[in-house]
Amino acid sequence: MSGKFHIIDKSTWERSVYFDYYYTRIKCKYNLNANLDITHLVTEQKARGLRFFPVMLYVVMRAVNQNKEFRMSFNAEGQLGYWDEVVPCYTLFHEDSKTFTDIWSEYSDDFDTFYRTIVADMERYRDVTGVIKARPGKPVNFCPVSCLPWLSFTSFAQDTYTESEMLFPLIKFGKYFRTDGKIQIPVSVFVSHAVADGYHTCKLINDMQEIAGRF
Repeated sequence: MSGKFHIIDKSTWERSVYFDYYYTRIKCKYNLNANLDITHLVTEQKARGLRFFPVMLYVVMRAVNQNKEFRMSFNAEGQLGYWDEVVPCYTLFHEDSKTFTDIWSEYSDDFDTFYRTIVADMERYRDVTGVIKARPGKPVNFCPVSCLPWLSFTSFAQDTYTESEMLFPLIKFGKYFRTDGKIQIPVSVFVSHAVADGYHTCKLINDMQEIAGRF
């Protein structure tokens, strides 16, 4: 898959000074964690006999693709810009070896199309082991998403020890739980401050909540 890449004119971009400050001077990234109310989502998922992971992945990716701050990257010439859309890159867990592999899938705003695509790809690559990247040909416009279904975590943080030009967010969600008659799920977003302030990341998470609420 290839999408259209829009080059940003930094001379007129409202975030130009913030991008330079957080990308070259402070080099700041951060995590924001929140619980989403997915009571309606789970009710609908179960009533329709759907698998939970593809449903939740749709919620995440639909929100990401509504916010250009989380579709930003550099092109091959090192120019900053954003994609029309990004595709999900996600993990498959192998119960026998307790290892995982990464795969990616095409994205669609249409839920039924998205769901069929994800389920088919999960089945196609579920037995590919011994490598990290199980599906070749991953496009450059991707968003990493993974699930930790064993724990309803309250916070999640991560870091790398090398410089990285990656501007896409890393999104994780955990085990959902029931409290006060509602079903909630923890979500963590790891993002470069150069492209997204707290406002933008809060909007992303609030968009996930809105999408889950009208599923």
